[in-house]
Amino acid sequence: MWSYFNIITYLTIALWLVGGGLIYSKSKALRGFAIISHLVATVLMGGFIVALWNGLERPPLRTLAETRIWYAFFMGLIGYAIYLLYRQKWMLSYSAVMGIVFVGLTYTHPDTMNKALMPALQSVWFIPHVIVYIFAYAMLGMASLTAFYGIYRYKRGQEILSVFAITDQLIKIGYVFLTFGLLFGALWAKEAWGHYWTWDPKETWAFITWLGYLVYLHHKYNHKEKKPLQSFIIVGIAFVLLLICWFGVNYLPTAQLSVHTYTG
Repeated sequence: MWSYFNIITYLTIALWLVGGGLIYSKSKALRGFAIISHLVATVLMGGFIVALWNGLERPPLRTLAETRIWYAFFMGLIGYAIYLLYRQKWMLSYSAVMGIVFVGLTYTHPDTMNKALMPALQSVWFIPHVIVYIFAYAMLGMASLTAFYGIYRYKRGQEILSVFAITDQLIKIGYVFLTFGLLFGALWAKEAWGHYWTWDPKETWAFITWLGYLVYLHHKYNHKEKKPLQSFIIVGIAFVLLLICWFGVNYLPTAQLSVHTYTG
């Protein structure tokens, strides 16, 4: 199936570019076409994931390149959902751009793809654990962008409560999936290595990330909508922790001993 990824890349990038650009048109017909283009690109990416799953005879969740196509799919899906709920055109454009970024990275930096799964990955918890984390990261990534947009509006003296409402909703959903990701990971660890928690570097930073967003929820509960700027800043810090958990941990010296390093 990877031999067809070039075609999928060209089609999805073209369709997301059309959708992300025409959504700002004054013509209702062109805006409708933009939404259709965005949806077609997202469906194409979802269809490729299904076909790849069937071809590899395993879930395409093992390598970084495989997870990137999931992020591209979820970004397209979430962007469309947010547009339907809040009619925020810029979110549809942003999701299209992020979809293009993830597809482009996979196209230019492909991993070695094969059907083999190491024994630790041959678990019933493998699929739910990775998928819920990918979805959580996609939601929280969207929330971070809206938070940065809220800070930008605040600096310009513009209204920010509507942006705060979107950010808060995204984090609530993302945090639920982040929590399930931790729980599924603990159950997986127990089955694979005999322990629910080992303070592995990846586990530790996943927990730190979870605590970061918990701080946001605690702050929001205590201050409601009285201090949205502080909430936006907390979201930004939590997103930095998420990026460290997602990418940064791999560059730590202790990562060489991590059970989450599957390249050995």
